[in-house]
Amino acid sequence: MAKKENKEQKGKSAELEQTIHELEQKNQELEQKIQELEDIKLRQMAEFDNFRRRTNKEKLELIDNAGERIFTDMLPLLDDWERMMAAMDKYDDVASLKEGARLVFDKFSKFLSDNKVSVIETEDKDFNTDEHEAITTFAAGEDKKGKVIDCTQKGYKLGEKVIRYAKVVVGE
Repeated sequence: MAKKENKEQKGKSAELEQTIHELEQKNQELEQKIQELEDIKLRQMAEFDNFRRRTNKEKLELIDNAGERIFTDMLPLLDDWERMMAAMDKYDDVASLKEGARLVFDKFSKFLSDNKVSVIETEDKDFNTDEHEAITTFAAGEDKKGKVIDCTQKGYKLGEKVIRYAKVVVGE
């Protein structure tokens, strides 16, 4: 009987050793998988950090280049203005100087329009706090109540965004 128990114990011992061996293998596999996942995580974090840096650099370059384009487009206007100033010193013909000033103004207005800058309309408009800044009110009768009576400084929009509010006098 002792031999039978000894044999059963050896069988259980071998079975236990087999289970331990399998668990150790599984443990090694899991540790290896953990290492792989940590490596993947570190690589993805580095990739994301590089992406973020590259994107920020591209944004800064885009902003710089956009500003450069605007100023480059303005240089011909500056040239025209300088020619007009030089002509003012040489000529006494006021009519031609006015015409030159008008041409430069029209060219600058077209430049603003081409770059999506528009004037905020104020004449006979209802007072609108989204576009107008009231600098004072003026008693103008019941029909002019809440309406813009006068504009002291034009307002401008870039696309749909107000970049300068129109300064207006509002009727009360």
